[in-house]
Amino acid sequence: MDAGLTLTTNMALVFALLAFTVLMLVLEWIRADLVALLVIVVIGITRLLPVEQLFEGFAGNAVISLIAVMIMGAGLDRTGVLSKAASFILRMAGGVESRVSLFINAMVGSLSALIQSQALSALFLPVVSRISSRTGLPLKRLLLPMACMILCGTNVTMISNSPLILLNDLIASANRNLPPGAQTIQTFTLFAIAPIGIPLLLSGLAYFALFTRKLLPSDEERQKVTPGRTETYFAETYGIDGDVLELMVTADSPLVGMSVGEIEQLRGAPLILALKTGNEARLAPPADQMIWVGSVLGVLGKRESVNDFANTQLCQVQTRLRNFADLFNPTRAGISEVVVPPNSRWIKQSVGDLRLRKTFGISVLAVNRGDQVFREDVRQVALRAGDTLVMHSFWRDLARAAESRDFVVVTDYPKDEQRPSKIWHAVTFFTLAMGLGLFTDIKLSIAMLVGAVGMLLTGVLNMDEAYGAINWKTIFTLACLIPLGWAMDTTGAAAWIAQEVLRYLGAWPQWGLQAVIAVITLLVAQVVSNVGATVMMVPMAINVALASGGNPAIYALVVAISTSNVFVIPSANPVIMIVTGPGGYRGRDFLRVGIPLTLLMLVVMLVSVNLVFGRG
Repeated sequence: MDAGLTLTTNMALVFALLAFTVLMLVLEWIRADLVALLVIVVIGITRLLPVEQLFEGFAGNAVISLIAVMIMGAGLDRTGVLSKAASFILRMAGGVESRVSLFINAMVGSLSALIQSQALSALFLPVVSRISSRTGLPLKRLLLPMACMILCGTNVTMISNSPLILLNDLIASANRNLPPGAQTIQTFTLFAIAPIGIPLLLSGLAYFALFTRKLLPSDEERQKVTPGRTETYFAETYGIDGDVLELMVTADSPLVGMSVGEIEQLRGAPLILALKTGNEARLAPPADQMIWVGSVLGVLGKRESVNDFANTQLCQVQTRLRNFADLFNPTRAGISEVVVPPNSRWIKQSVGDLRLRKTFGISVLAVNRGDQVFREDVRQVALRAGDTLVMHSFWRDLARAAESRDFVVVTDYPKDEQRPSKIWHAVTFFTLAMGLGLFTDIKLSIAMLVGAVGMLLTGVLNMDEAYGAINWKTIFTLACLIPLGWAMDTTGAAAWIAQEVLRYLGAWPQWGLQAVIAVITLLVAQVVSNVGATVMMVPMAINVALASGGNPAIYALVVAISTSNVFVIPSANPVIMIVTGPGGYRGRDFLRVGIPLTLLMLVVMLVSVNLVFGRG
């Protein structure tokens, strides 16, 4: 690197674009995928990259690999692999809390080496809820360790972690901009980082095995969301209790001519779960559905309160379910809980605007947000990431709505279209993809596509299900941010930052420089996405290595692993955010668990890197 490198206009433009990207990702004034799209447009207009290179990210190895991994993960879930995993955990652990926790953590940590981390957390959330409900173990002491172990295990291979999938593409970009005479930076094969990832995984397992009870003590065990699925649970947690009754609307009732939404605004009104008008009965009637003489309301509430409401509104109470017995059959319908993930389209929308009753036949009974439970006027509540919604619906409607991936279902409910007969097809093609990635020189994207296409051809998934399994927001954000990293390399911006860093830290040993890079990456990853942090930091880390005589591939690896080391701020990592609501965690829980774990992972990573790869 040229020691006299000076700041140019193009470098300044890249820094300004970088600052804007970070600011928007932190403030969330603009959606992350729209920010990424704006970045690629600005890069194209300003000619920071050649136009023919601008859209290569969409067809890059990282993007294709991630799409294939998401499809294969959905295939494993569809065939019941994870349900069998839950049964295996229960059988082996025998209901002993320490064993249950250890088996869960070991299983998700191992699977996270092969399945994309956010998908795995969403898939295992109901599995762990089922285990908690069967054993009576506190969900709070199971979910956060599970999420942390998913993050620890993502560093064993190159396919389950977006930053690691992206890493080889960023290294390839750096190779195009190496100074004359510099040695080409080697990319990483599928299991090349296992000697680093396995110690991280084992350290995490030991950490939670020894300290879970101290980190999440029993005096704070009261759960915001405990998966008992009992009337007592919903009464204690959300104030949703009572019986399901039928109200017949008489000719004299003031409810005649009113809409369902207007009735719900009346003082003392019970929860309206169903409506029969004429011969048509349905769950979750839409708010604009009109009530007429002879209409029958299926309501949930305390018997005395429902009787008082019926007397006031001149309705007849029917104590037996004559009209809705089939609709309220627990094998067909029931109450469920779902969590709003960080990438949901529901964020910032009110419950009423979602029109869940009309679109999916789903009633929202309550919204849980930290210490708050919203039951009154739920339709006006604007949703945030991490909110837990209590719903009532047919199970098939819940499954249909869940395909949108705008929420993660916590409740273990009967799902349609499971294909247990295809389990060996799914396992075979997943194993084949891993084998091709490990034992051949086929590109990772091609190896993963072999597994995904094999599952599609054998009927594990159909094409529509495959499209639904892909988190397009993540894919789009990744593809659009990749050129930002390329622009840092091409303009020399990364080299200039490295020059300034070494001006002050040039005398430090390699492990010290790696530690500095890791800590900076950790701080950046707390406020932007792990993909964004990787794109910003890898070019700089590579240039620091080149200037200091270190191994640039190892510096880049330190960055990619560090971006997964985000345990303190739940909003910084979707895996942690997904369990925040169901586990009823507070800020101090993340500080108590996350700070020591972050330091432990940092030390283990630096020691492992220098022992395995030698001089950094």
